[in-house]
Amino acid sequence: MRRQGTEMIEALQFEFMRNALMAGLLASVVCGIMGTLVVVNRIVFLSGGIAHAAYGGIGLSLFFGWPYFVGTMGFSLAAAKVMAAISVGARHRADTIIGVVWAVGMAIGIVFTDLTPGYNVDLMSYLFGSILSVAGPDLILMLAIGMLIILLVAFYYQDLLALSYDEEFARIRGVPVNGLYFALIALLALTIVMVIQIVGLILVIALLTIPPFIVEKHAKTLVQMMVGSSLLGMLFTIGGLWLSYAFNLTSGAAIILVAGGVFFLSLMIDRITNRKSRTTNGTQ
Repeated sequence: MRRQGTEMIEALQFEFMRNALMAGLLASVVCGIMGTLVVVNRIVFLSGGIAHAAYGGIGLSLFFGWPYFVGTMGFSLAAAKVMAAISVGARHRADTIIGVVWAVGMAIGIVFTDLTPGYNVDLMSYLFGSILSVAGPDLILMLAIGMLIILLVAFYYQDLLALSYDEEFARIRGVPVNGLYFALIALLALTIVMVIQIVGLILVIALLTIPPFIVEKHAKTLVQMMVGSSLLGMLFTIGGLWLSYAFNLTSGAAIILVAGGVFFLSLMIDRITNRKSRTTNGTQ
């Protein structure tokens, strides 16, 4: 075990490993912030729809020769706006329609990938991520997107706080609730596009939701929840990268495996704690 840990530290001498670690830590911070808003606003299913519909942008990028981020971001933002409009205007049918957009987006991606001449695509890299292939320019672009998301959330924090916990109070305060909701969904789409290369479009929802779910029970404020989720995501990333390096596993899946293990462990601890609490109250 100690030898494997030493070998991983030595592996950081390589640029691709340093890029992978920095990309993972950056994604953890952004996912901690946006994931908190996703969990609190209960839009996990909508997030899954955006993540899977994003594959349509990947297919279009491959077919037309566009840069990955440009095509995927444009398609994801368009799909996100459609889903947001549906969830606002037809909430009783939102889950069904979001599911349809989810499926159609993936179908578009697969079809355009098949039509791309002379391209033998490795679907695994998009479905489960390819963090070790993050290059310097990709890292700079991810940093720019991440800083934009963090700055916008910080600037509109009070409005987002009101929207997340009391929509009617937010309206009374004069907060443009619908406009802010659409902006939140757009930021979520940017986050998902940024993180797809880390853990893939299938596993991105886990990185968005697991840390906030664990931290939510212990945080007293939304800021504490964001900070705690970011730190926990960093630990998951470091642990997953070590696991993937030590046992030659897919990095994205290893990161989520660590997160999932801690998730179920936290559920067990909560259940034991609640049982002890009920027993103590019963004896009193």
